[in-house]
Amino acid sequence: MEPVRKTIGVLALQGAFREHRRMLEGLGADTRLVRWPSELERLDGLVIPGGESTAIAKLLAIHGMYGPLRAAHAAGMAVFGTCAGAILMARDIEGARSDQEPLALMDVRIRRNAYGRQIDSFETTVPWAGIEGDPVKGVFIRAPRFADLGEGVEVLSTSEDGEPLAVREGRALAAAFHPELTDDSRVHAFFLERVVGS
Repeated sequence: MEPVRKTIGVLALQGAFREHRRMLEGLGADTRLVRWPSELERLDGLVIPGGESTAIAKLLAIHGMYGPLRAAHAAGMAVFGTCAGAILMARDIEGARSDQEPLALMDVRIRRNAYGRQIDSFETTVPWAGIEGDPVKGVFIRAPRFADLGEGVEVLSTSEDGEPLAVREGRALAAAFHPELTDDSRVHAFFLERVVGS
C-alpha cells in the first residue's frame, strides 16, 4: 500500500521559503505556500523559514497569523523552524524588539544573532541524533543560540563544544542553522518521518 503523502505548508512571508519547498517536494511531500490563516487548514506540518525574524514577526501580525498558527499546532500540526523560524518558535527571545512577539511553541529561550553578523556566516557539518551516516550540512547566517531549554525539550544536534544546534519538543522542531541552503535533505526527511509522521 502506498504511504499517505503529507501536506506541508511553508510560511511564505519572507525568507528562504522557496528552498524549503524545493527540499520537501524532492522528498515527495505535497506543499502549499502559506500567507493567510485559511491556508493553515488541513496541513500535516508547517515550516517557518530562516530570514529576518523581526520582519516575519511583523508580517505574522499584519496577516493575523499568530492565533491561528498556535491553534493549528495545538490541534496537532507539526512545526519546523530554521534560524529565524526557530527564534519565533521560542517562548522567550533575547534581544528582541519590543514589538516582536514570540509564537511560544517550544519551552525554549533563544538569543538572536548569537554567532555574529552576516559577515561571520559559515557552513559546516553537524551531528544529528536519529540521522544515520555522515553529519548533516548546515549554513549559519546570523544564527541564534538556544540559551535555555525546558525539561521536555530534546537536544538532537550539538556543536563540538556542546552547544545545542537543533532541538525538539513533541511536534515542534527547531534548528539554529539553515539545512535548506545545502544539498542535504536529511533534516527535512527527519521532519517528515519522525515529527510529522509521529
